[in-house]
Amino acid sequence: MAALPFSTPCRHSNSPLHHNSKSSFTGFSQRHNIWQLFAIKKSNSRRAIRKLYVKNVASDKKRELKDPPTEDTFNEFIPDSASIASSIKFHAEFTTPFSPEQFELSKAYFATAESVRDSLIINWNLTNDYYERMNVKQAYYMSMEFLQGRALLNAIGNLSLSGPYAEALRKLGHNLEDVANQEPDAALGNGGLGRLASCFLDSLATLNYPAWGYGLRYKYGLFKQHITKDGQVEVAENWLEMGNPWEILRNDVSYPVKFYGEVISGPNGSKQWVGGENILAVAYDVPIPGYKTRTTINLRLWSTKVSPEEFDLRAYNSGDHTKAYAVMNNAEKICYVLYPGDESIEGKTLRLKQQYTLCSASLQDIVARFEKRSGKRVNWDTLPDKVVVQMNDTHPTLCIPELIRILMDVKGLSWEKAWNITKRTVAYTNHTVLPEALEKWSLTLLQDLLPRHVEIIRRIDEELIHEIIAEYGTGDLDLLEQRFKKMRILENIEFPNSVLELLNIKTDTPTVDSVEEIDVDDNEIKATEKKEKEEEEEEEEEEVRFKVDLKLPMMVRMANLCVVGGFSVNGVAAIHSEIVKEEVFNEFYKLWPEKFQNKTNGVTPRRWIRFCNPDLSKIITKWIGTEDWVTDLEKLAILRKFADNEDLQLEWIEAKRRNKIKVASFLKEKTGYAVDPNAMFDVQVKRIHEYKRQLLNIMGIVYRYKKMKELSAKERKEMFVPRVCIFGGKAFATYVQAKRIVKFITDVGATINHDPEIGDLLKVVFVPDYNVSVAEMLIPGSELSQHISTAGMEASGTSNMKFAMNGCILIGTLDGANVEIREEVGEDNFFLFGARAQEIAGLRKKRAEGKCVPDPRFEEVKAYVRSGVFGPYNYEELMGSLEGNEGYGRADYFLVGKDFPSYLECQEEVDKAYRDQKRWTKMSILNTAGSYKFSSDRTIHEYARDIWRIEPVKLA
Repeated sequence: MAALPFSTPCRHSNSPLHHNSKSSFTGFSQRHNIWQLFAIKKSNSRRAIRKLYVKNVASDKKRELKDPPTEDTFNEFIPDSASIASSIKFHAEFTTPFSPEQFELSKAYFATAESVRDSLIINWNLTNDYYERMNVKQAYYMSMEFLQGRALLNAIGNLSLSGPYAEALRKLGHNLEDVANQEPDAALGNGGLGRLASCFLDSLATLNYPAWGYGLRYKYGLFKQHITKDGQVEVAENWLEMGNPWEILRNDVSYPVKFYGEVISGPNGSKQWVGGENILAVAYDVPIPGYKTRTTINLRLWSTKVSPEEFDLRAYNSGDHTKAYAVMNNAEKICYVLYPGDESIEGKTLRLKQQYTLCSASLQDIVARFEKRSGKRVNWDTLPDKVVVQMNDTHPTLCIPELIRILMDVKGLSWEKAWNITKRTVAYTNHTVLPEALEKWSLTLLQDLLPRHVEIIRRIDEELIHEIIAEYGTGDLDLLEQRFKKMRILENIEFPNSVLELLNIKTDTPTVDSVEEIDVDDNEIKATEKKEKEEEEEEEEEEVRFKVDLKLPMMVRMANLCVVGGFSVNGVAAIHSEIVKEEVFNEFYKLWPEKFQNKTNGVTPRRWIRFCNPDLSKIITKWIGTEDWVTDLEKLAILRKFADNEDLQLEWIEAKRRNKIKVASFLKEKTGYAVDPNAMFDVQVKRIHEYKRQLLNIMGIVYRYKKMKELSAKERKEMFVPRVCIFGGKAFATYVQAKRIVKFITDVGATINHDPEIGDLLKVVFVPDYNVSVAEMLIPGSELSQHISTAGMEASGTSNMKFAMNGCILIGTLDGANVEIREEVGEDNFFLFGARAQEIAGLRKKRAEGKCVPDPRFEEVKAYVRSGVFGPYNYEELMGSLEGNEGYGRADYFLVGKDFPSYLECQEEVDKAYRDQKRWTKMSILNTAGSYKFSSDRTIHEYARDIWRIEPVKLA
């Protein structure tokens, strides 16, 4: 019998069974798909080992499932701590990749994770089988990142087994928290894009929506960040070094992926992509459990390899080992690193290979699943009724030409049919307004790597041009040319002949007809010559108008392709969606207004309150009167009526104090800096980027420090509230300016933290290797969180939502989701500063014209930095970026200097509010109470209703 969808491979321990042992082992039998205990007497006989293999049904692919699972059989048995302890002991002996001598923390973690995975597999099989039987429409979320964090505590929390697992581990001599801390964060993402994707999977499972995620299995992640005296140093992640107990390798699920080669045309107009480089994408499945539901969906990750036949044994034996491994290395390196450096052509090629591998393998899998569910008669017209593919940003853009290729070249559909089906199947989420993040690829590179896809993209571009002409006509060619420049998928690439003919632009040299002499008047000749000359000038003007500039590169605009090929385009916050419609894709919005909508991001309240902040969770449950808020976050609004209650405020303060003590201990362990838990904890943790303006934050701290140094000890204490300023985040390895900012922050911290005059009045700490687990530690203990990007440049942000949920007060600009958070929590409970989005363009223009007058305080800070007070490092490049009126890397493009005075004044308001702890605590409560809108459950309901058109499917 074929293996169940989530059946686990058998992995025997490499140790012999202990002779004469009388102890028994227990494991989980899946005969009735419940947790069922069985005892096996240990023996060193081969016969006994074979019996053990047979009885361990969870590990036996060959055993037939005689009794299909039902709701009743599942509910017959709920594991207690004793059965869980037995299961952990079983896995410790037979399935962990550790030697049997000691039951140490690392081994305890693996055995515990394998134990939890058993129940996830049962639920996954039930979920998948039910979806297959019901043939439901399913959403497929495609993303280059899934920043999951640790899985153990989240999984047992969702299964409502935290207590039994904690008790079971106590019986085995371990603490659950210590065991959980052995788990490395899955290095499958970097920032908000990947964290959002993981929150969405949690909500999809919790709300019982039929969906899967698709991504890549990065062996070394983005990088592990070390902080040295020289700043950030990148080393490879090692999260897979000891194996990953949550994933299931699917050797029977693999798909060919092709690069390079050529396209051959068949006699009937068909196309065949042949030759080139061929690799295999192999599936690894990760079960994603919902909260207090049996629904368990799947995250399918692809790893790349080639078949063993590709290994050049002859070259190896002749000593040319590099050649022998070349093909294998070429394939495997595709999934080595997230976002490899793309400064070189090799780096660009590797990134493009990653994106195509994700799209091709995933779509082949989706199509295969659709065909399987359809049975013998496949009606391709119904594909959009059963499948919807959500592209998380532009990285999966190649889904559009790839789906067309599969439908045309593999399944034999016509262009019209394939294009129509694709446009009804694929949807696009835009996550950025930054021009450099709206991906463009070299046409030459794409043509070389994916020749068939370039043919398809050219056809889509041609269809788009014809639609634009049909909509607007050819009356105003200047206006039409401007539309083409903004809307075409192909940038600086010649127009197709069909378009040139439509525009009456000659494509070749005209033939000269024979003429015969006739008598004409001289005036008629002159008039005719004049008219011909005018017509020639007009034609020349038109030809110049629509000519390409050979000096400029030929590019493919992926974001434009997403808009053209998708049936839906959504932004991720109200202000961002308006910018998308009015600025980024305005011409498309005018053409297809029905495509555009907003879906404000959200975060899962399970991970980001319930599990990471148990102290606050208990308080919320007590005062609301129910724990239902975990899946119905609108109930948080009930807290508003208790915001002035002294008993609640005292409990709230105590919970925050306990969390701050944990943070202080964590900072000491990770950085060596001791901080005072009684100080305000002021946090900015996110990817390091100039538009996120960590530079504004640290310049404000420098100003604060300078003012402190000018005062006596007594005056300092009277004027300033003690603060611990915490930073965290990674700068991309090739982003030099961002790495300078990291270096600057750490240098400022090293100076201030060792200044005996300042003491605990001000500390600056940079937490290395910021990730989900670090966030789960820092956020519950934070009191002020900085979300201070240049207005109009942050699409949404999600960390701002997590901080608000945990009662942290925000200081920020009117950017991204800040706008909506401020509306929900109340204007008095949000510290606002800075220029507005609609002012930014005018301010930059004013700067370019030399009309900007710098604030004296800002000039004072720059001079102070240049004085060398923070060490010998030359910060001229960093300070210089804030000066001048024009030029790349100059002119303060992100308006740090412009917003600096407003920022300082707002920070004074923060100090004033913090001194009044009753007021501050009320503000904190109201932030939590007003954060209910920002649950990913709400976001997913909106995607399901407005874009995907899918319904919840509860197992029956």
